[in-house]
Amino acid sequence: MKPGQKKWAYQNTFLTLASIALFIVLADTPVAHAMIQQIGSYGYLGSFIAGIFFVSTFTVAPSGAVLFHLAEQYNPVLIALTAGAGGVLGDLLIFRFARGDAFVELAPITDRIKKHPIFSLFKSPGFGWFTPVLGALIIASPLPDEAGIALMGLSKIREWQFMLLTYVLNSTGILIIVLLAQM
Repeated sequence: MKPGQKKWAYQNTFLTLASIALFIVLADTPVAHAMIQQIGSYGYLGSFIAGIFFVSTFTVAPSGAVLFHLAEQYNPVLIALTAGAGGVLGDLLIFRFARGDAFVELAPITDRIKKHPIFSLFKSPGFGWFTPVLGALIIASPLPDEAGIALMGLSKIREWQFMLLTYVLNSTGILIIVLLAQM
């Protein structure tokens, strides 16, 4: 930014919300459906790509459908491992965003929310472990990962630990889903 140039206070937040809105509009188009079907034809590479999208609220359903379809044709363990690697990439993008500028912009709002008495309970030593464990459970579940990643982002976890943990959690969750697909 040039000296003397003003930065828009909620630039990153606005751009994020605008991109989510655009994605919602475009997600239910014939082009998007054709792309999802095409990804499914790429085998293990397709499972990696589907894994990237499996972690998001807005793309979990179509990527889950791709993984479900791939599990019928390919080794479910390899599908889970490659999709889990893709999930790490998707989670890492969200994790870096969670620790980045967008949440800094929202700090005044979150600071007011954090002053609520219920949040002091979570800062106590007895509950210090609760936030990252809850985040890990959300990531391991078939639920979208954003909330779990945000909780993990609040903890002091290092990026390499986060990547290893999300790989194990995503691969395990996806394996359970693809094994259920074969039943």
